[in-house]
Amino acid sequence: MRFSQRIGKTSSTKLVQKEEVDDDLRNSLWNAVTIVYFQKVSFAEYGYDKTERCDLRDFVTLLWLHFFKQPIDQIPYQFSDTVEHLKRWFYRAQWFEILDFVEACSVNGPKGAKSDFIETCNSYLERENSAYRFVSGQLTEITSQEEIEAVENAIANESINSGARDHLLSALSLMNDKANPDYRNSIKESISAVESIARQISGDNKATLGQALKVLEKNGALHSALKSAFSSLYGYTNDAEGIRHSLMEEHSLTKADARFMLVSCSAFTNYLTELGAN
Repeated sequence: MRFSQRIGKTSSTKLVQKEEVDDDLRNSLWNAVTIVYFQKVSFAEYGYDKTERCDLRDFVTLLWLHFFKQPIDQIPYQFSDTVEHLKRWFYRAQWFEILDFVEACSVNGPKGAKSDFIETCNSYLERENSAYRFVSGQLTEITSQEEIEAVENAIANESINSGARDHLLSALSLMNDKANPDYRNSIKESISAVESIARQISGDNKATLGQALKVLEKNGALHSALKSAFSSLYGYTNDAEGIRHSLMEEHSLTKADARFMLVSCSAFTNYLTELGAN
């Protein structure tokens, strides 16, 4: 893990990209427009490279009319110049303008290509860890601010022991590894963070999470319902495809599973840390 990742300064150690579009995501979204639309443009006979003679003329005109709200007689004469004009604007745009543009491209694009465009964008948005996806044709936030804050607060909390913080950083990094995401071990690291805090508070450094939670419950520091909930999650990590013991190869674990465990364990780590401080 790089230094910038360990201290949470790069996107690979953020839960999601929310209210931002980094360079990788910007490039990916422009590539989606290029691959699905611009690279497949065709021109009428004797009209090569003329915007008015290409099959994307209506698409470009609708962007000028409804998105840019600029005079359509200012659309560049040559289609290559039109694309370059759009690209210059795109690479100067703010994060929300980029997402507005992508949504406009999905609405105004040729009917036969819309589903491919949305599918391509969603795959890039997921790969680059964006908080947004196309849902029913509209870009929609899929991760709440509360979830983001739970993880970021746990990692930034100086009261949390370094072992637990390292587990959470590892969980985040493993989940967000673009080349080789490891959801199994991300989940393992998330639950290990809770285990580390629970051991510290219970005073037994050799206790399992289940044993530590029982001590906290017995001492009146932990409500029985919360104890049961996290005991169940602990059981899941021991049983679900042998996560903690690597009993079998990963089959069905997803990023959603890893994110759920990271958010839940971060929130519980924050809670247990507050218990220990009281």
